[in-house]
Amino acid sequence: MQTNLADFIRGTPEGIEAESILRACVHCGFCTATCPTYQLLGDELDGPRGRIYLIKQVLEGAPVTRSTQLHLDRCLTCRNCETTCPSGVRYGRLADIGRHAVEERVPRKAPDRIRRWVLKEGLSRGGLFAAALRAGRLVKPVLPAALRAKIPPAAAPQQWPARTHARKMLVLEGCAQPALSPNVNAAAARVLDAVGVQLMAARGAGCCGALRFHMNDQDGGREHMRRNIDAWWPYVDQVEAIVMTASGCGATVKEYGHLLAQDPAYAEKAARISALTRDLSEVLPQFEPELVRLARPRAETVAWHPPCTLQHGQQIRGKVEGLLRALGIDVRLCADSHLCCGSAGAYSLLHPELALPLRDRKLANLAATGAARIVSANVGCIGHLQSGTQTPVEHWIELVDRMIGPVGDSP
Repeated sequence: MQTNLADFIRGTPEGIEAESILRACVHCGFCTATCPTYQLLGDELDGPRGRIYLIKQVLEGAPVTRSTQLHLDRCLTCRNCETTCPSGVRYGRLADIGRHAVEERVPRKAPDRIRRWVLKEGLSRGGLFAAALRAGRLVKPVLPAALRAKIPPAAAPQQWPARTHARKMLVLEGCAQPALSPNVNAAAARVLDAVGVQLMAARGAGCCGALRFHMNDQDGGREHMRRNIDAWWPYVDQVEAIVMTASGCGATVKEYGHLLAQDPAYAEKAARISALTRDLSEVLPQFEPELVRLARPRAETVAWHPPCTLQHGQQIRGKVEGLLRALGIDVRLCADSHLCCGSAGAYSLLHPELALPLRDRKLANLAATGAARIVSANVGCIGHLQSGTQTPVEHWIELVDRMIGPVGDSP
């Protein structure tokens, strides 16, 4: 694709990156077939190829309208198109660059600005989100049905292991996950403890930055990234990995090196952090023999929902299924397992008219597997799916934790 970028972005790091991505696109349209929003709306401008044309026009200086902003807003950033693309177009990065350019040129109306500010501030601050969730549970009976479905029952945090080990890893506690699914990190800590690894959380680390960054507060997102780097840095020479139990966070932390490459104070540190980062599904398979020995046999069938941030963002496939099957679990993938469930960070709150049909389609496919339980790897997907079904939805590490049993049973 030929480009002629406008003066406002030509020669900048973002412009150079965007130009490289645009020139890789050959207009083939393979991406359109796997785009969830195109499947729902049937509009070329609500598919990757159409959005690439819109971003190209913006970066070349064409007038920018609210219509352009809406088509880019509707993108889930699921990155399925990247998996499909035969030319390796890095659409996710181009979308971030394009949205930022549009945001600077198209003022949002006050209600939209307020809603986005509330979500950005409320979801990315763990303490504030936890307080809001507690308040929401108190008034849950009088809330609208759609909002009630988003509020899970309270769950008491379970015990973290007290033992120490020579082998150590860090875990990102995150922002929403400690309140929504407080036992996920504890379950990961117990499973790793059983195989001789101590999982630690660094004080001061919180939101990975993805929420703000993908809502066009890129400066705020980078501040979250710097804060996490500062919190982790004293431990980098002591740990084998920084473990992500939410695949959405993992996809972002693995890009810290790129996203902070122009920051002279953090570029090298960010690259080191990204190199240390592993999704939990990348860590545990190395302990498969020990886990098979420790696990109690469990005749159970589960439907595995691979989050987009795992299979498309991080390009990790097959690891969770392989480990669970080695432990004796009957794992089933649903039809169209490559398609997004509609969660996508704050997307389900900003665009319920698209997120809910995607959720319901996904749940119907998951139900067709005949499984009595759904497991996934990202807190957003888990909450979004659970809001539409009575079938239990949980993180896959919670299932493994139950199979191994209490910490005291570990040798």
